[in-house]
Amino acid sequence: MTDPALPSPRRWPIVPTILVLAAVAVMIALGVWQLQRKADKEALIALYARNMAMSSLVTYPELPPVPDAMLYRKSSVVCLEPVRWDPRSGTDRKGGKGFRMIADCRTGAEGPGVLVDVGTGDGFAPPEWTGGIVQGTIVPGPEQPSMMARVTNKAAPARAMLVADTPVAGLRPSAVPSADDTPNNHLAYAVQWFLFAAAALVIYILAVRRRLRP
Repeated sequence: MTDPALPSPRRWPIVPTILVLAAVAVMIALGVWQLQRKADKEALIALYARNMAMSSLVTYPELPPVPDAMLYRKSSVVCLEPVRWDPRSGTDRKGGKGFRMIADCRTGAEGPGVLVDVGTGDGFAPPEWTGGIVQGTIVPGPEQPSMMARVTNKAAPARAMLVADTPVAGLRPSAVPSADDTPNNHLAYAVQWFLFAAAALVIYILAVRRRLRP
């Protein structure tokens, strides 16, 4: 018979254990998901690299979203008139700092128009350019949706931009983004989730063992 004077043995907590195991399972699932995204991003970067190697021109996409098969391809547009300028800090193709002159161009009586990077200058004032034919490389536009907007499915389709091969008078050719600039941090994110899961499990086991210790 059990001596009533002795304390009853402590049992392993069931409900907290289930909650911790569920949290660990979610962290592991997030890590696996990041590994899957890593593979998808590597395939996308390889597609962009193939696009950059092509010299043939493609028709500029009129409406977003821009297909991945068209990014970093060569194209040309007719800018009837720049209706708005959006100077942004950037670099030229020699690495010099300056302001990229991005024009929101009218291409017809109606329609969304196109974004054109016509070159990089030292000042903030837009160039005296009234439009014309622009040939260059299709790249992601400067206004990209935030990560939160993407997660919540509230992101508006991002516009593309054409970086001119030949800048307008008085400007230097802007640096063209490369496929190598596409971020691919999913492996690091996956490792972080796996480490969080392992740390949570170890800390919980140590805490419970200390609680069960006589």
